[in-house]
Amino acid sequence: MSAMSATPRVASRPGSSRVLRTVAVAALALLNAACATLSDRDHARAERIAASLRSTVVDCAREDACARPSPLRELGVRAATQATYDRAASSDADVDADGETSRDPSAQPEVDATVDAPLAQAGVAETGREGRDDIPSEMSGALANEPTSDIGDAASLGAKSVAGPPHYALILDYGQDALLARLDLIRGAQRSIEIQTYIYDEDDAGRLVLDELLAAARRGVKVRVLVDQLAALRHVDTLTALSAAHVNFEMRLYNPVLGRARFSYPMYAFATLCCFRRLNQRMHNKLMVVDDLVAITGGRNYQDDYYDWSPKFNFRDRDLLIAGPVVPQMTRNFEAYWSAPLSTPLTKLSDVGRVLMREGAPPLRHPQPAQPRRIEAIGRDADDTELIRTRLADAAIPVRGVRFIADLPDKHHEFDENGGPPSERMRDMIESARERVLLQTPYLVLSKPAQRMFYRLQKREKPPRVVVSTNSLAATDAFIPYALSYKYKRRYLRDFKFEIHEFKPFPQDAPIDLEATGTVGVQWREDGSAAVLGSGRGSGAGGSRSPDRPTPLAREYSALRYSKRGANERVPLLRGGVRFGLHAKSLVIDERIGVIGTHNFDPRGENYNTESALAIEDPAFAKALAASIERDASPANAWTIARRDKARYFSGLEYSLAKITEYLPVFDFWPVRYATSYEFVPGPDCPTPMSPRDPEFRRCYEPVGDFPEVDPLKRPLTRIFTAFGAGLAPIL
Repeated sequence: MSAMSATPRVASRPGSSRVLRTVAVAALALLNAACATLSDRDHARAERIAASLRSTVVDCAREDACARPSPLRELGVRAATQATYDRAASSDADVDADGETSRDPSAQPEVDATVDAPLAQAGVAETGREGRDDIPSEMSGALANEPTSDIGDAASLGAKSVAGPPHYALILDYGQDALLARLDLIRGAQRSIEIQTYIYDEDDAGRLVLDELLAAARRGVKVRVLVDQLAALRHVDTLTALSAAHVNFEMRLYNPVLGRARFSYPMYAFATLCCFRRLNQRMHNKLMVVDDLVAITGGRNYQDDYYDWSPKFNFRDRDLLIAGPVVPQMTRNFEAYWSAPLSTPLTKLSDVGRVLMREGAPPLRHPQPAQPRRIEAIGRDADDTELIRTRLADAAIPVRGVRFIADLPDKHHEFDENGGPPSERMRDMIESARERVLLQTPYLVLSKPAQRMFYRLQKREKPPRVVVSTNSLAATDAFIPYALSYKYKRRYLRDFKFEIHEFKPFPQDAPIDLEATGTVGVQWREDGSAAVLGSGRGSGAGGSRSPDRPTPLAREYSALRYSKRGANERVPLLRGGVRFGLHAKSLVIDERIGVIGTHNFDPRGENYNTESALAIEDPAFAKALAASIERDASPANAWTIARRDKARYFSGLEYSLAKITEYLPVFDFWPVRYATSYEFVPGPDCPTPMSPRDPEFRRCYEPVGDFPEVDPLKRPLTRIFTAFGAGLAPIL
């Protein structure tokens, strides 16, 4: 018998064949569904259907669109008036210097603030229904590459005296204030509203703002909303209804992967395989502009979590309201995104188009709010002009040295390790520091250019202090970035000389509104769930939403939206209660430059996301921003990270082995880390907090472990991602 004839024959398994056929059919079906898009003819038909259904009724015939008095909008009118007068005075001074003519210096330009005459005199173009008159509908190549949103030469930020037109700046720390400011501006809008955001949810806060925007459109205000696809409104029916809501309202989605508004888990998996880079290229900008006069930018999206309205988890965030001549630059940046090829009208999305062709536009849903009395309360506050004036407008700081830094959509065309203008200019500002850098970021994962910059900074003869406010594992909404940050604690503390303060999940003195969460009176079980929901007070009163009800959208951080389900989520804690985590992105240089924006100072912000920020060189503003960050970093709200006590024996060997494994992309299993968390213990000999470099530090601080407040069962998983997750850094 030959060897071939001696080989036993293996019978095929019918079950295995069926499984393979099923998998193949499913894969083909998924591919077909993912790639199935509407034809140009169908898109045109969907647009015609939506256009025929859009209301053209305008409730107001007045030139000001029946806008309500807005103290915050008045800041923009005032700044424009002052800028006009400054230019006129400067021009007269120049003429006088030439000896040609003279003019009464007390005479002011004839302007009427009530009708915004300063806008035309200040060179601010109006935004009509069809878009800005000074910018074509299709952005020219010159504008697409125009560095109008750049902060300019870093040397100009280091000047002893800062020239520039007058502005008003208002730091919005409290979530309720940030929401109230938006409502005031929307109700006071007379011509145009532009909103650009990464997340727009269909919860109470999102729907409240959406209702206000639609009401403004019905008054005659041109409203445009641009939302990144991955975290846009959850229901296709809602998007379809909005596509036909009103002729003055338009929404677009940015970078809709697979040409759809929404897609399923399998489609997401397919998009990850076929279009990984495009899937990760997200629009992280956050901007609101009203009438080219006033703008808001910062960290907040449109979701309950950003306004202290979630009963489960809220972000400690920060926005900046700015009024003045920089605002038209911000509008131009919005126009660049609005007109970019990746910005897609709702009717050109295949799933929205199919609904329109099948059944027209469904009515816009108005579900019962989770806490109706809270919405009624803030609505009344928005009607109270005097309250808004005293609570918000009067707190605005007059400033002059204002610059807007922003990426343009063409950042997505090519990979640049150094990032776009926001990344480069912020590094320039940090390198201009002489005394102190105060950095606040929710995710302390540094890019390679940032690490090189901080290393150079510490090689100076007299390096500046670098104080960092960031999240603890117990507070973060993104578990994986923290695990990577934990891996590099030694480098941050020893090589870069960072002084790190990690935010607590239950801060005692942070600018948050606990009553607004609706959890006042809640009793918490040992497993962290809510037992009884009591009645709150003020704006947080009313409603029946359970604190255990899951939030509608995944938390913001990674563009990989579905990675938020499972490993990359908030960790369980040892006790229950409504939790808070940092989401503010801010920077202060020597208490002379303050920066508030969307950039997390991380690799994702440099490599993939588009970002924006406002930089203001003004001592009063910088000191106010520094005080806000320092409050978050205080012992009542944060743990201090410092080197753990040295081992009694072989401490040098232990340090060397830990350093070696830190540089390994995988298998970083060394059990003893360089640093741990410390809690301040006040007393007669320890009246005030101190730096970890103070010789008395260990007498006034006690170690509380690497991951205080965290359930012990989650700690090993943190170490696993620390050991194997270094390869994820570029997209974190």
